Amino acid sequence: MKFNILTLFPEAYLPLQSGVIGRAVKKGIIALNIVNIRDYSLDKHKKCDDAPYGGGAGMVMTAQPLTDAVNAVDSERKSKRIYLSPKGTRLDQNKVKELAEYEELTLVCGCYEGVDQRFIDAEIDEEISVGDYILTGGELASMIIVNAVSRLKDGVLGNNETTEEESFENYLLEYPQYTKPRVYNGIEVPDILLSGNHELIKQWRLKQSVRLTRKLRPDLYRKYYKNRNKI
Repeated sequence: MKFNILTLFPEAYLPLQSGVIGRAVKKGIIALNIVNIRDYSLDKHKKCDDAPYGGGAGMVMTAQPLTDAVNAVDSERKSKRIYLSPKGTRLDQNKVKELAEYEELTLVCGCYEGVDQRFIDAEIDEEISVGDYILTGGELASMIIVNAVSRLKDGVLGNNETTEEESFENYLLEYPQYTKPRVYNGIEVPDILLSGNHELIKQWRLKQSVRLTRKLRPDLYRKYYKNRNKI
């Protein structure tokens, strides 16, 4: 899978060179194309922003560099073009699964007070938000999407079963996990996990997931309860 990332700050993507995503890149499972928007500015100083019409604080990214950059990396418009924006669709696991179906995503990182609306209207397929808060730019948001989507691609995690019982699958939070030692600070691992009875362990884990979801995320629990017969 290929990710085109358009940004004013390409140096921000060093974290993607390590860990699970870094290994996936080295294996050729994931391809990262980090594009500096300034390279496409026609301004002699490579300026990519200007004051907003109508007044107001801050600066707005201009349409020309963004348009030329996105059409340079996606000249045939084959990729899904996404602008990271607090006004966009809220990112959740269902949206991540949807994005993972694409072979190529183009992620556009805004900055300052946003980007010229004419660029969004003409060139963007969807706006996506990673949460109800404001960041200084779209770089962190784009890395969240790369990470969340990449781990659903075959070979990235090494074990496809890893993603099947995680939080947010089937509207449930993941059950508690334990490892060695059996007793730590006087607290023992639940006996059922040592029983070797996989069916009982499965039932216990489901019960724990339901309990935790109802306690910590009642909004998710309501969705689970409503759809439990379809799962």
